[in-house]
Parts: sequence; structure tokens; C-alpha cells
Amino acid sequence: VQLQASGGGLVQPGGSLGLSCAASGNIFGIMGWYRQAPGKQRDLVAVMTSGGSTNYRDSVKGRFTISRDNAKNTVYLQMNSLKPEDTAVYFCYAEKWGKDYWGKGTQVTVSS
Repeated sequence: VQLQASGGGLVQPGGSLGLSCAASGNIFGIMGWYRQAPGKQRDLVAVMTSGGSTNYRDSVKGRFTISRDNAKNTVYLQMNSLKPEDTAVYFCYAEKWGKDYWGKGTQVTVSS
């Protein structure tokens, strides 16, 4: 199983970015995104089940939107109203039959 993420980059505060992650293989139970800032632990950002249920960390609710295309095994994260504290490496995540899979991570930097 491989997770290939794209997107990310540098954006000014208040700006928007989109991330996408395509997974090889068949439909995964849960797909989503985690992030890790320097010196901090990896934290959940948003995940979505194959049935469409979502879970967001509180600090991104109302600003980030997760979506997925099960036919393409792809998960997306639209990030709006970005803040400097959103700066981190964002990791794509997928779960299948109780096993976790991780992408390599993509840097998101929010700075003026």
C-alpha cells in the first residue's frame, strides 16, 4: 500500500491550500490527515470513514473540509482561513483491516 500526497506549500495567513492523497489498493476504512509541528507530537487533523462520517480536531472546525472519492481511493483536505499555528508537516493516513498506513508528509507553512 502506498499513499501519495500532493499539495501544500507556503501561504499567507488567511489564505487557502488544498491537499490530496491517493492510495493504492482497494477501499480503505478510514482516510484522513494528521499533522506534526516541530517538536510536537503528530495530531489528528481530520479523518473520514468510507461511509462519510468525519472527525475534525477542534481548532480546524469551520476552516478545514475533508472529502474523499472512494472510487479513486483519494482523500482531500481543503484548508481555508489558514493561521500560522497550522504550520506543520501534514501526513496522509489510511486504515485498512486494522492496519495503519502513512504517507511521507507534505509541508504546509503559513507565514507572512
